[in-house]
Amino acid sequence: MAPDLPPKETLRRGWTTGACATAAARAAWLALRDGHFPDPVEILLPGGERPAFVLAESRLADGVAMAAIVKDAGDDPDVTHGALVRVWVRRGPPGAGITFAAGPGVGTVTLPGLPLPVGEPAINPGPRGMIRAALGAVDAAVTIGIDDGERIALRTMNGRLGILGGLSVLGTTGVVVPYSCAAWIHSIHRGVDVARGTGLTHVAGATGDASERAVAAFHALPEQALIDMGDFVGGMLKYLRAHPVPRVTVAGGIAKITKLAQGRLDLHSRRGVVDMAALSALARDLGGDDALAGRIAQANTTPEAFAHATAAGLALGDAVATRALGVAEAVVEGTGMALDVAIFDRDGALIGHAGSPPRNRRT
Repeated sequence: MAPDLPPKETLRRGWTTGACATAAARAAWLALRDGHFPDPVEILLPGGERPAFVLAESRLADGVAMAAIVKDAGDDPDVTHGALVRVWVRRGPPGAGITFAAGPGVGTVTLPGLPLPVGEPAINPGPRGMIRAALGAVDAAVTIGIDDGERIALRTMNGRLGILGGLSVLGTTGVVVPYSCAAWIHSIHRGVDVARGTGLTHVAGATGDASERAVAAFHALPEQALIDMGDFVGGMLKYLRAHPVPRVTVAGGIAKITKLAQGRLDLHSRRGVVDMAALSALARDLGGDDALAGRIAQANTTPEAFAHATAAGLALGDAVATRALGVAEAVVEGTGMALDVAIFDRDGALIGHAGSPPRNRRT
């Protein structure tokens, strides 16, 4: 799920791996051309910023220049914060332009659906464009590596996206905005793209790890079908509306899916809490008496409210899932996609379900 957000005014911005690679590439190319490394080295970012980067390491020998920069992600909880981004540059054959290769710690694309062809180093188009702009019209072979990148990549979604052997070099603006919702939405989009590119017909977005494991077992889904949507169910559904697949499952915990049932498409706590009065009214609609409705209305947590309903023999989970399904279907109306909603508790037990039944379910 998306992290709790500190006050934005207290957060320090940082630089993407793409910006660090661009600065290192520029320093290495200038050293190759002029015989010495500029330190610090300044680059121009797409938004007009001109940050300067201090070199952590540099070396010029045998026609190859290497410059390395420590990534500073500011106050964002980025797994690559503090990583050493290395770039080796050598002259290329006349007319070759700038070519890119993956060094140690940078992955390779192995699945279709990403903005790079299968077999290419995972250096995204944004950083490639920044490096070309920083070096100019030259013939150069640029190799980018990230120290310990293969290990760090185990803490990312790269494996699920088919990026093997290390990290991706990312960043369209060069700037890391701490706790950026846009970064999470971007990862959702890439997950959908890879699922579509590999021909999958069923994807499932989950709000957290427990619900992701549970929905994978419930529907017998492969890893590439699982979308880490966190709180951004609206962001996932809106992207699927424009890039549909035959079937979509929305899975989550009790409180998150109850918020969806109550009309919210951003499920983070900052967008509001579960409306217990509305949940109590739903219990009444299911036949609950005044005493049960009162207990639900006064419950401290949504799971507690569900426990009261279960003790009274009410299928509150199915009713909430049905309403959540209606909210989700309204977002993707007209696409022809089949939807279902599954609610799981913290132990992965199914609490409620609505929509298309499970297919190929594991026994």
